[in-house]
Formats: sequence, C-alpha cells, structure tokens
Amino acid sequence: MTSAVNQPEPSKTIVVVSGLPRSGTSMMMKMLEAGGIPPLTDNLRTADEDNPKGYYEFERVKQLPKGDTAWLPEAQGKVVKVIAALVPHLPSAYAYRVIFMQRAMPEILASQRQMLIRRGEDPDKGGDELMAKLFEKHVQQVNHWISQQPNVERIDVDYNEMLENPQLFIERINSFLGGQLNTEGMAQVVDPSLYRQRKE
Repeated sequence: MTSAVNQPEPSKTIVVVSGLPRSGTSMMMKMLEAGGIPPLTDNLRTADEDNPKGYYEFERVKQLPKGDTAWLPEAQGKVVKVIAALVPHLPSAYAYRVIFMQRAMPEILASQRQMLIRRGEDPDKGGDELMAKLFEKHVQQVNHWISQQPNVERIDVDYNEMLENPQLFIERINSFLGGQLNTEGMAQVVDPSLYRQRKE
C-alpha cells in the first residue's frame, strides 16, 4: 500500500477497473466516467446485447503479457479496464488505484455462457467447473501480486451489493479516489435492469 506521506499526484495515478469477465467492470468504467475520470478506451469493441452501454476497452491492454507498456503514460490521470488475468503484468513504474469488481461466481458463469451462445460459440467447450477454477486462479494471482506491490492501492466492490445499495459504494469509491468525483452522476449510471443473471 502507498503511504499517505508519499501519495502520488492524482494526475500521475492510473485508476484500474478490474475483475473477472462479466463482473460489472464495464458499468464501473461508465460510473467513473460520469464521476469525472476520463476513460482510456479505443471504442474498437462496440456496445451489443451483452453490454448495451459499451465495453470501455482498450485493446492494447491485452498485449501487456507481451511487454507492450508504451501506452501507460497515456493512462495517467485516467481510468482503464484491465481484466484480472492481466493485472500482474502492469509495470511497477506507475502508481495504481485498483477497483476490483466482485460478483457471485454462478452469475459470472451464467453471464459468460449467455454471451458465448449469442456469439454462436459452444458454451460447454470449457465447462463451468473448469471455468470457475480458472477464474478463481486468476483472482488468487491478483491478490498475491497486489499484496506485494507498494505502488498499488485496492478497493473491492461487490457488484451484487452495489446494485442493492449504490450510494454506499459510490461514497467509498469517491473517498478511495480522493473525494472529488461527481457522485450524483455516478448514481445515475447504476442500472439494475442490466442485472440479468441473478443468483438464486
């Protein structure tokens, strides 16, 4: 964790929204944009039935394992989406504030399955049990990596609970990121109608 004495300037900090696929990362990106943090996105992946409000992705993030980090300076003072599996590839030369989205695993798997079906892909190719183990492994790797990084601060946001009580989480996120966000704008983004794969 970064000490309060040596806090980096907000303009130099990179805000990272992370989590497993289908865990609410796109909604959080839109919330932070409404809150006043510009997103780093290339708009190559457009909105569809699975993410009607947009994906907020930046394709070069996927090249982190191959060493493509030249885009990081552009991310300073902005928010970028980095899925859990790629977070440990972030270079240590920057200060990060990670908002890690949590969601009930059965919902993640159901949402992932529905997305594969819409794309015409085989939803049973990997199997839910194997997919769950892979996702859990990614989370464990992120937890371990973040615990070893003095340049990283983290807050966990439960997607399920946030839809029930958005104001509580918005205030926590605002405090985590310095207290200057437009919290009213963020609240308007939370859309329970997009909560489709609900746990029993």
